[in-house]
Amino acid sequence: MTTTQQTFKVGDWLTGRLPADWFTDVDIVIDREEITILGTIPVPDDARGSDAESGRITRFREDTRPARIEIARELEGRTGRKVAWGVRCGDTEQMFARISVPVMTRLQQPQRQVLDTLVEAGVARSRSDALAWCVRLVAQHEADWLTELDDAMGALREARAKGPSA
Repeated sequence: MTTTQQTFKVGDWLTGRLPADWFTDVDIVIDREEITILGTIPVPDDARGSDAESGRITRFREDTRPARIEIARELEGRTGRKVAWGVRCGDTEQMFARISVPVMTRLQQPQRQVLDTLVEAGVARSRSDALAWCVRLVAQHEADWLTELDDAMGALREARAKGPSA
């Protein structure tokens, strides 16, 4: 769970609001537009492997749909952010819905040419898809560094919160 004050409030609210038998663990990620709730459910006792895990996730998704929608609407009303749900079962993870948010950026010609090359090569359908592909690639190859950077930013936010008010 992220260490911002908003996360603790959302986390506390969800602890009280989520049915106790849904998840064995919950990860919450919050940004300016979206709250992602990723819950862990147990692997079926009688079967192992990705097919059993996928089947268990599908059953959970269908069985909890009305309640998840209700909880999401309540949380969206309290925070003004959209809510995305996902489930982890064993080694299988599935997100049910995510929002896609436009992000404005300024790129110089050499960077635009990289995006255009990815489009022309069929790696991406558009510059937007190409840029998203680049971001995913950086996240995949620099995950440890990004985690370290995020932890450092969390410590900075905590230090600012403890300091004198401006």
